[in-house]
Amino acid sequence: MAIEIVSSDDIRFENMVHGQNGRFPATVHDRASRIALCDNSDDVAEALERFVHQGLRPTVRSGGHCYEDFVDNNPGGAIIDVSMISGTEPPANGPKYRLGAGATLGRAYADLYKRALVTIPGGTCGPVGAGGHITGGGYGLLSRLHGVTPDWVSAVDVVTIDNAGKAHVIHADKHNNSDLLRACRGAGGGSFGIVTNFYFDTLPKAPTETLRGNISFDWDGMTEERFARLLYLFGNYWETRGQDPDTWGLFSIFNLSHRSSGHLSMSVTFVNPDGTVNDTRVVEEYLAVFDECKPVAEISRHPVMAEHHPESPAPSSPVCLAKHTLNKSSWIEANAPAGGGYGGGGNRRPANAPPPSRRHKYKSSYMRRGFTREEAAVFYKHLNRTIPGVDLAGCTVLSDSFGGAVNKKQLLEETSVAQRNSVLKCQFIASWAEPSQDEGHAQWIRDFFTELYGKSTAGARYNGTPFWSNEYEGCYINYPDADMVQHDYWPQLYYGTAGLHPFLQSVKKKYDPNNIFHHAMSIRA
Repeated sequence: MAIEIVSSDDIRFENMVHGQNGRFPATVHDRASRIALCDNSDDVAEALERFVHQGLRPTVRSGGHCYEDFVDNNPGGAIIDVSMISGTEPPANGPKYRLGAGATLGRAYADLYKRALVTIPGGTCGPVGAGGHITGGGYGLLSRLHGVTPDWVSAVDVVTIDNAGKAHVIHADKHNNSDLLRACRGAGGGSFGIVTNFYFDTLPKAPTETLRGNISFDWDGMTEERFARLLYLFGNYWETRGQDPDTWGLFSIFNLSHRSSGHLSMSVTFVNPDGTVNDTRVVEEYLAVFDECKPVAEISRHPVMAEHHPESPAPSSPVCLAKHTLNKSSWIEANAPAGGGYGGGGNRRPANAPPPSRRHKYKSSYMRRGFTREEAAVFYKHLNRTIPGVDLAGCTVLSDSFGGAVNKKQLLEETSVAQRNSVLKCQFIASWAEPSQDEGHAQWIRDFFTELYGKSTAGARYNGTPFWSNEYEGCYINYPDADMVQHDYWPQLYYGTAGLHPFLQSVKKKYDPNNIFHHAMSIRA
């Protein structure tokens, strides 16, 4: 199929003009006027050149999960849809592996597994598109073992447009256009051009099996002291024992959900470096950290008790009620493309489905150590907060274990992922259904975030943000938060203070001299 343009008089338009976040487009006046459906890089180049010559702002969509309005709020503009550039067959006489930018993570896992028993250390939301996921530093359950996905990218195809308005398909690798390659390995989408293909010389072997478990903690009876203890146990493990390489196959997500949801939950995924779960001592040790919580249901394996950290005396009574389960599955079963997961902004919609009804707002932070008692108090306060007339049951903070292979310092110069010294990564989420509740949810998440990072050790100028310090490593560009642009230092929040942002500005000036690709948080030359 050649390039196809879907305009407002097309029956498909109403379903295609929306992404996965019901907040965007904000109004009918904010919608794009047309959508270009592209099959390959040449189609993208044709569409881009045509729209620029027509004076239309181009935005780009692969999976449609952008957390802010960078794609769907495009009044009268044009969306270039690359979702059908989804092939995974490798090029002849080229790199061993390829992912089209429109390939969903679910398809990527299945195809790479079938083709070569390899995988990418990507996210858990199957419908997310590779284009946005990888360019923004995508990570997932295998990242402590294998790093983030852009760590493995060896080349990209990018459609750019020059000063004269001519579109070019550029192949960037370590020998040619290496600066553009590095920028596309973690700096986020929508700044330099349109990535259509990712190439990999090598990829990690897919696990043959994994262990997955879950622990739940009832909010009923959860005092502030008990809550603080839970946060301590979780964060302290990753700050201390979780630094050791034999734990890198362990990934845990603490879902710190609002009290109105009824419970807190913690997921655990584990695989040994050899791809099996024959040796379960690490995961049993981790689960044993929470044995003092007096689980009401036994797991399928018997954990070994771990010693308490000397700085944290054992409580004299149980701190919570919990239950946990542990199950074995194959890697391909665990990552089947159906359904969604955390961090994706929504699940797949059928082609004839109405626009998404759920509305979302996100924030993020990287942590270089576990939670303090002061932080736990702020968490407890806002997870128990009520706002009259506002249903906060869809509000949560996902605290992910991090570090391990991600923190290999040599990758700082090869990629545009600056955060290489963290042990936890937090995603703040507000999710709701009714537009009338927009203000209440925005208030909840902003108040929470601002108070949590209210007194910065980096200096008073940075109060209210997790600016880089001995405690934090800023924010994650794949969880963009347009609130941050109120701070003149917002680029450093996302790209660090060691010179990455000036490098990205030079790439922007070279490959997008007319700033064709722009949004509220894009790189500015």
